[in-house]
Amino acid sequence: MSLRHALIGLLAEQPASGWDLTRRFEELLGTVWPAGHPQIYGELRKLEADGFIQIDSQGPRRRKAYSVTESGIAEVRRWLTATDVDHTMRLEPVLRSVFFWLMTPEELAAYLEKEATFYRDLAEKYRAIAAAKDRGDYGDSPQTKSIRIAAEAGIRLHQALGDWATWAVNHQPNGLQGHT
Repeated sequence: MSLRHALIGLLAEQPASGWDLTRRFEELLGTVWPAGHPQIYGELRKLEADGFIQIDSQGPRRRKAYSVTESGIAEVRRWLTATDVDHTMRLEPVLRSVFFWLMTPEELAAYLEKEATFYRDLAEKYRAIAAAKDRGDYGDSPQTKSIRIAAEAGIRLHQALGDWATWAVNHQPNGLQGHT
């Protein structure tokens, strides 16, 4: 995912400051694409220089709110329709699973239980977002419907990872064979 396209997309919904975008980004995308203040502010400067966003208003303490330009909308549409999707999923828990045989059964069980809890908690967070969208708390706009679709992906992916961790507890390698 492109940080720049995500920021333009968020600004297409409504003007926002860098701080507001950071908070919104963390709320919606933080578990799938982390980005901190420095990255977001740096990208906002580039997007403004490229003409994809513009300063919408300025407030106290030089707080700037940005809005998307027509060329910004065109750029996001181009990204959505004319570029290949990077399907790479960089999941450290799956990478670690290749080396589970280096852990004792007790260490692995504790690790996997922690992972299962983490992922199920994230699935619940996305269920809460989905429920708010389903209730109509945020209206019935195309943006709300798109976020609901994304929340469903979060629910399903994180629930599946939680289920995988629980399954793995009962399918452990013997652990530390020849490496005690």
